[in-house]
This record gives sequence, C-alpha cells and structure tokens, in this order.
Amino acid sequence: MTDSLKDWRRTHYSREVKPEMNSPKVTLMGWIHEIRDLGGIIFLLLRDRDGITQITAPSKKVSAKLFEEIRSLRKESVVAVEGTVQESPQAPGGVEIIPQRILLLNTSHQPLPLDPTEKVRAEIDTRLDSRFLDLRKHSVNSIFKIKSRMLHSVRVFLENQEFIEINTPKLVASATEGGTELFPITYFEREAFLGQSPQLYKQMMMATSLDKVYEIAPIFRAEEHDTLRHLNEAISIDVEVAFADQKDVMTLLENLVANAIKDVKEHCREELDTLGMDLDVPETPFPRVDYAEVVDLVNSKGVNLHYGDDLSRAAEKALGEIMDSYYFITNWPSEIKPFYVMPNRKNPKISHAFDLMYRDLEISSGAMRVHLHDLLVERIKGKGLNPDSFNRYLAAFQYGMPPHAGWGLGAERFTMCLTGAKNVRETVLFPRDRRRLTP
Repeated sequence: MTDSLKDWRRTHYSREVKPEMNSPKVTLMGWIHEIRDLGGIIFLLLRDRDGITQITAPSKKVSAKLFEEIRSLRKESVVAVEGTVQESPQAPGGVEIIPQRILLLNTSHQPLPLDPTEKVRAEIDTRLDSRFLDLRKHSVNSIFKIKSRMLHSVRVFLENQEFIEINTPKLVASATEGGTELFPITYFEREAFLGQSPQLYKQMMMATSLDKVYEIAPIFRAEEHDTLRHLNEAISIDVEVAFADQKDVMTLLENLVANAIKDVKEHCREELDTLGMDLDVPETPFPRVDYAEVVDLVNSKGVNLHYGDDLSRAAEKALGEIMDSYYFITNWPSEIKPFYVMPNRKNPKISHAFDLMYRDLEISSGAMRVHLHDLLVERIKGKGLNPDSFNRYLAAFQYGMPPHAGWGLGAERFTMCLTGAKNVRETVLFPRDRRRLTP
C-alpha cells in the first residue's frame, strides 16, 4: 500500500460497474463504508459519489500480503482498489470486485463523530458539526444532486426564454424594503448592509434594454426565526421582466417549476429512490386562490385570521390540509406588501401581488411593480420610509421606466418540495441560522 497515486487512474464510479461489463478490470476510489472479516474471506464495501461496491477478498484468491493489507484497513479511510469484475447477485448492484492491488490514500481517525452507515442515527446539530462526514451518506448527498439538477434546469429554462443572467451587489447602503431585518457591516468609514434581495437592482435593470433578467445568488435576512423553514443566508432565484404584469410572470413561474420537477424526475431517478420520493409533475396552470378566499378557508379550520393579516404558521398549516400540490395566492392586501408592489388601480387596497405555495410552504413571492415615480415615492412614504434613502433607485424611474413584474423563488424551499426534506437546513451544505456560523 505504498504505491504512488500517479501510477493509478480511476476508471469507473460504483454506478458504472455492471456484471455484464466487457472490460473486467476496473479501478475504483472512495471511502471504506464497512469491513466484514469472516476469517477466510473479507468483504469491504467501498463508497464513492455514486454508490457502494463490494470488494470481496477470499484468502484463496488473493495474495497473503494483499489479504493482510485489506485486514488492516479502517472504516472511512480513503483507498484505491484495482480488481476484476465478477457477477454476484447477493452484492450491492449485483456485482463484486476481486482485488488485485489496493492503495491506502489516507487513514481515518477513530472513533468517528457520527456513523455514515446510519446504523446509529445522529441529531441534526451533530450532523451539521461534522457535515463533511454527513455528506458521505447517499441519503444526504442525494439532496444536493437534486438541488444541482434543479438549478441547472432553471438556468436552461430561463436562457431558452432569452433571459440574461445578472450579478447584483450584495453589499448595499440601505434596506431593500425597510425594516430592521438587516446585517450591518463596516464598509471602510461607513456603515453598509448585506443585501436582503436584489429587488431594487433588478427593477433598475428594467430601465435598460436588458429587460428580461435573472439572478441566482445569496440573500441575507437578519430574522430571529428559529423554525424548520427559515435561514439567515439562502439562495434566491430572482426574475424581472419589463413590459409585463403579474399574470405574465406567474405563467413563467409555474412553467419553470413544472419543468424543473419534470427534469429532476427524469435525471435523478436513483437519488429520488434513495430518498423514497416519487415526484408528480404538476399540471399547469396552477390553481389561483384569492387572499380573501384564503381567509375564509383557514377560518373554517378554526384558525382566527383577520383580513389584512399576513398568514400565520397556523393558517399555513390549515391551508396545507385543504390545498394539495402547488397553487398561487393572489390579490393580497396592499398594506402588507412592500412599497414597490403595484396596487390595483380600481381598488388600491388590493395589490397585484402573489405567493406561490406548495401545500403549507411558501416558496415564492412576486408582483407587478410600481413603475411610476410619483406613486413610488408616495408608497415609500406610506411605509414610513424616507425617499431620500432611495434616491439612486428612484432616479431610474424618472427617465422612462416601463411596466414590469417579477418574483423570487427560494432555492432551498423548492428543494424541500423536491426531496421531501422537513428541515430547510437539510438543503444547505453549511447552513447559517440564528445560532450557527460554523463550520
């Protein structure tokens, strides 16, 4: 086990090793998942990104030196194995490797902080403290393969719709929507903040000729929530479209979501099976439910929700018992929506805003925006904010701002829908919440 790695080359991942392979000799690299020493035969389960392959070492078929080398290995150590493929119905994937040589690349310390075989279950905090080990579990890394595929699908879908990807600042001088949910930072001699969303910047883009834009990037919210659905750093999929209203971008959103689900279902079959998920591609258009109807629906379930209130968690749960799959809540009261949301001209108390829900989980919010400078100033004042704090933003509305609309889709919450995760922290490699700043 002293060979140099330069003499080795990985030929396959576990998923690629099949009993019917034409080339019987393979080289695999990965971690030792399990070792079973039965005296005259040793079974080693090697785990890599794609699965687990059984390495079978009978003392009668391998050299005595190799047999003892295998016997000395520890769980979770990193190895390279070269051997021949042999059909074995009892082995994972119906195949085993008879080793010809093995290279120990690194030894794992013992005991392990958690058990990647999941025979001993670990609490979420223990798992997140040792996330590098937690992610070796296929039940965990399947979530991130699915998330990766979803984000790929989103980008392809938007690019095919002739959207342009943009990158907006994450260090900002003032709040996007006002309020105190901001992380202040020292920016040389001034105070600055981590961006709550790209909202103001993507609206400013509507005054340019780049009138269909999207961004997939972090957002930061200093909310003191401690729930299974909230993060303080998250990835937002943001879209803004000029010469459009809320109906246009709702259609865009539902088609994007349905397409992403279809794409994940097609390309992540093994990961979905690992998670026990059987995704249904929702039919479009998604149901539209008026906010006033939502109030009546949840109150019929015994929830005390008044018109003009935002949805409480109890209201969301009640709604989730009534509604299945994906649906929009429309015609929200203007009072509880941000200043940049366009009010209904016939009834200004109602806005052109919407939320996209999956059962009891909000995954997206959007609206037609205010594009008229004077109305925007009026709305800013109406929220108790100072228009002078938004002068750079407001300037874009003085020189020909077209009507526009957009939305933001939470990548982690959408991933929860795709994977069945109950805790949003499961969908983030290294989550940042109220209590966690490391690793």
